[in-house]
Formats: sequence, C-alpha cells, structure tokens
Amino acid sequence: MLDVRRLRLLREVHVRGTIAAVAAAIHQSPSSVSQQLSQLEREVGVELLRKVGRRVQLTSEAELLVAHAEAVLERLELAESDLLAAADEAAGTVRMGIFQSAALALLPTTLRLVHERAPRVRIVVTQREPETALHETFARDFDLVVAEQYPGHAAPWHPQLDRQSLTQDAIRLATATTATVASLRNAARLPWVMEPHGAASRHFAEQLCRRAGFEPDVQFETADLQAHVALVSSGNAVALLPDLLWRGGTPPVRLVDLAEAPVRTVFTASPESLASRPAVRTVRAALLDAVGSMQG
Repeated sequence: MLDVRRLRLLREVHVRGTIAAVAAAIHQSPSSVSQQLSQLEREVGVELLRKVGRRVQLTSEAELLVAHAEAVLERLELAESDLLAAADEAAGTVRMGIFQSAALALLPTTLRLVHERAPRVRIVVTQREPETALHETFARDFDLVVAEQYPGHAAPWHPQLDRQSLTQDAIRLATATTATVASLRNAARLPWVMEPHGAASRHFAEQLCRRAGFEPDVQFETADLQAHVALVSSGNAVALLPDLLWRGGTPPVRLVDLAEAPVRTVFTASPESLASRPAVRTVRAALLDAVGSMQG
C-alpha cells in the first residue's frame, strides 16, 4: 500500500519544482522532504527524481505516479467536501487570495455578509496578483481566489479549477480632472503609470497603446492601484483603469471612454474538489452579493 502523504509530496514537487519550495510550503525541512521521497522510491522500486541544476526533474515513472496521486487526493478532498455538504452548515477556514482593486471594492461587504450568514466561517485573506494566486490555488495554498482576465490576455489555465464569473467592468483612460485629453491617441506624449511587466493589465495597456500608434512613456511602475489613482488625480500621469475602482463612490479623476470599449472579467476559482464545501459556497455567494450591492 502506497503512503498517501508521500504521494502528496511527489505531487508537490511536480507543482512547485524544487525540494526547497515544497519544504517551505509544508513547513518541513528540505532534508525531511528528501528522506520521505527516497522512501517512496524504495516503496515503488523505481527512480522518481533526477537532479537538474538546482531543480529536480520527475522521471516518466514519477509523472505516471503523479497522475494517480492527483486522482487519489482529489477523491479524498471530494469525500471530505461531501461530508461537509451533508452537514449543510458552513464552518471552518477559507483561505482566499485576491488582487488589490477587488479587495478594496469587495472585501468589506463580503466579510460583513459572511459574518452575518455564517459566523463559524473564518476567512484568511492574502493579497496576490491573479497569475500567482491561480497557480497557488491549483497547488492548494488557497481554497478560493478572486482573479481577473483582460481582453486579449487569457488568465493562466490550471486543470481541476472551478471558475465562476463574478463581474465585468469597463476599462477607461483616466486623466486629471483638469485635463482635456479626448482620446487614447491624445495621451501619446503624456507620462504613464502602469503595473510591472508580467501583469496582465500591463500587457493589455501596452498592446492597446501600440494599436493606437504609439509606445507609452511609462515613467511610473507600481502594482499599487491607489498609487495609480494618486498620480493620475494629481496630474502627474495617465493610466488605463478598471471601473471596479470607482463602484460605490465618485472617481477623483476624469474618465475617457475608449474606442474599443474594452471590458475586464473578474472571476472566482476554486479546486473542483473544494467548490461544493458550504464555507466556500458561502464566501462565493457573499462576493456576488457584494458586487450586486455596488450595482444597486
């Protein structure tokens, strides 16, 4: 009989790539992880890992075993989810990853609703960029993630993640309230603020500017959208910003509609084996109602 805990470790190596990353994720020492994987190799009687620089590479036999391990672990999660669903009481901890603008707009109402509806549910929230958070949800670091998808830039796709649309919001050009910019092309010679390279919003913004016939002069780079708003409202930059930032309030900037009328999609994702858990369903429902309360 194969040890499920060691099978889980092998999957962790497959997902995270290094023994050190696995050890950090499960709060064990690298030597302890290595010893358990060596024991698994002895149990199955074949080589499972090969050293490639600082990383380890799974053998073909290990890849085969990982596929079976994922199926076993998913069934165990589903069994636990079914038991929790049968009890029909939302309780326990939900680990949620969420990006900044969604957190600012949705978290206060979401937390209040969950506390009112299911006081035994505890939400642990971590701010994460969507690309990172989706992978971490696949790796089971989060039970639920709020992520985004920009036009022409598909969010990373991981197997066995249940995705549900949360809302859509327009993306518009933001300028100072005193500015007279009438179109994206008018902003060609102005300083820009954008998120760092690698963010979906950065790729989208650069591509939109290039299609308009110019390369944006990015003088400010930060992942903090509150800093974007401050730079724009003070007249130091322009930016492409989503409407979710303004829901429930008056924007301190001037917003210019774009010819392409781009729309961003905000969605939630959870491992399929966890999506039926009452606590996860409760948090998802509260997020939807938080969106609805801003639209009402």
